[in-house]
Amino acid sequence: MELLSSTALHFKPSLSRLSPLSASVPVSNHLRPKKIPLNYQKLTSSRRFLIQRPLTRRNFSYFFVSASAVTLNPEMDNLPADIEVTETKEPSSRIRLSVKVPPVVCEDCYKRVIVELMKKAKVPGFRPGKNVPESILVNYVGKKKVQRATIESILQRTLPHAMSSVTGRALRDSFRIVTKFSEMEQSYSPIDFLRYDVVVDVAPEVKWIPENGYKNLKVVVEIDSDIDAQRASEEELKRRHKTLGSLRIVTDRGIKIGDVAVLDISATTIEQDKSNAKTIPISESKGFHFDTEGDSVIPGFLDSIIGIQRGETMSFALVFPESWKQENLRGVHAQFTVECKELFYRDLPELNDSLAERLFPGCTSLDQVRESLLQRCKEVEQTAKEQATDNAILDQLCKMIEVDIPQSLFEEQGRQLYGAKLLEIQANRKLNEEQLASLSSPKAVNEYLERRRENITTMIKQTLAVGDIFKRENLQYPTEDLVKEVEKSIAEFKRHKQEYDEERVKEQVQEILEGAKVLEWLREHADIQYITR
Repeated sequence: MELLSSTALHFKPSLSRLSPLSASVPVSNHLRPKKIPLNYQKLTSSRRFLIQRPLTRRNFSYFFVSASAVTLNPEMDNLPADIEVTETKEPSSRIRLSVKVPPVVCEDCYKRVIVELMKKAKVPGFRPGKNVPESILVNYVGKKKVQRATIESILQRTLPHAMSSVTGRALRDSFRIVTKFSEMEQSYSPIDFLRYDVVVDVAPEVKWIPENGYKNLKVVVEIDSDIDAQRASEEELKRRHKTLGSLRIVTDRGIKIGDVAVLDISATTIEQDKSNAKTIPISESKGFHFDTEGDSVIPGFLDSIIGIQRGETMSFALVFPESWKQENLRGVHAQFTVECKELFYRDLPELNDSLAERLFPGCTSLDQVRESLLQRCKEVEQTAKEQATDNAILDQLCKMIEVDIPQSLFEEQGRQLYGAKLLEIQANRKLNEEQLASLSSPKAVNEYLERRRENITTMIKQTLAVGDIFKRENLQYPTEDLVKEVEKSIAEFKRHKQEYDEERVKEQVQEILEGAKVLEWLREHADIQYITR
């Protein structure tokens, strides 16, 4: 029932661990990640804990495009003359390369095309591989086809040279030739310049406001009171004690604290015009088992039903708080109707040393149980505190930088997130092919990208900020940590029978370790204040 407000710890996404996909699911090509879904993991010598973050790129090492990556040839082809490349900056960290290919290069490409055609074309009257007069060969193959083949040859040979000016900056798979092929056909001549434009996204520049502001970081970390170790251990002892008891039917009184009730609940909005009152489906529940000591509900709900007896119905008004997790219900005035179907009290055994082993295996006394639970809760408290600290630091970093995020980087991050979400849904609900196709459609993906634009942008900014700090501060991590984590990651992929690229796994683990090192450095140098909410 959605009246319940989760008591679990909720932290904003930060950085998390590299792991294989949880399920093998066919995903449309536009959703299939070009890289392994990546998460950051905070690593220390004694422990690890998870903080969510699907993608990192410190220096985009595996996302850079090399000159040879844009051609079928393994290396750049030598040209008889240099091409002219003019670089122009455009918004969203995009660069336009205006390429001017000299006639001598165009002529050389034309000659190469003729040589290749001569080897392969079977011209009537000539033996295969024998020299065929150029005019006859062109007439046989077709002047238009020869021209197109020549332009393709020019592009294939010159594009790597043009891209060499952005090697180390260009993002892989982000470049495209924006000049129409038809325009190049119209302007092409073996004795004239051929011009074309290429646009490419480059790694964005991080600008700190103020400059090097991260060195004087001031962070306020809000800690949820629910994670207080002493309080949490007492609650856990109480919960374990209750599991050893049994429920008995209440027959002679109404509900009180400690009871468990089976309730039918409904709610409607309260409007000035009563005819406009609407039901609140998310707050309705039939046969809801309500633990008066364990379940968190809308403020005032428990007080309103104290005294209700089995078979009785109560109606009362409440207001959803502004902090309620469903945004559309915040501040809404609602009229609740509650019917008590069943009412139980707990018959609990006396809490003494005789229950120690059942409360916490290995303990022989109640004091040992309390100490063991307290120690465990302290570990949880410390983990949650450090996680909340990291998240607060990342949020603060995000506010201190200006960065022009490339569209290709935004889409890559968004598709990674959506792909992981889709795989999770498939693993939990086993979607059929029609459902999967619908969720994988370009429309569904684009809607997700727009809906999550702010969140995706924040993730990228945090990642870029962390990467920039690692580079500026010349931070290092032990090589053995890299080897160990790569081995663990590959073992996980193999265990889940997932495909992987070992080099990319290594690159991503490097980024995980770099992120952990940056957070460690920032915690040591930042002015951190903790407040309890």
